[in-house]
Amino acid sequence: MRERIPHEIAASVMAATTAFVGGTTLNLPPWAIFISWAGLHLMGSPSLANAKRLWVAMPVGSTFAAAIVLADQHLGPHAGSSRIAQDALLAVIILVLNSALMYTGRLRLTSLVPGMFLGFASFFATFFGGFGYHAGSVWAAWVSVVAMNALGPVYAYLANRLTFAVPDPAPVPAPAEPVTAG
Repeated sequence: MRERIPHEIAASVMAATTAFVGGTTLNLPPWAIFISWAGLHLMGSPSLANAKRLWVAMPVGSTFAAAIVLADQHLGPHAGSSRIAQDALLAVIILVLNSALMYTGRLRLTSLVPGMFLGFASFFATFFGGFGYHAGSVWAAWVSVVAMNALGPVYAYLANRLTFAVPDPAPVPAPAEPVTAG
């Protein structure tokens, strides 16, 4: 395929539009688009089949991350004021829920474990970075990051389409040399 517009330009135009996504009053995490955009490319050439796998996996990872934050928020006060006790409790929460996340990767539908971890990390960055339409809200962070992660494969698709690629012309075979006897 021959690109009429270089992919670097098409992808950069798409990337520039994220300034308008993140610059809204909703305080959305535009970088989360890039996480799933890159994740789709890591899976190979962007395709709808790969996008669907990522669209399933990333929210699962974000959900487990949100569960860790919620469990820590609800159980943390019961651990007392000792930093070591709070850290130990958080370690147990992470051990249990991360193990559950990993076992979830054994199911066919959610077998894209790296995709789940991209969603997992994206949630933590959104929540602890103060992003989302209501900073500090687990639910606002979850909705915001899932929406932004969902846009990544769309951006990858559009960046490829905006190159206006056309098939390379078929090579003209060289004329056959005449066969001569003798």
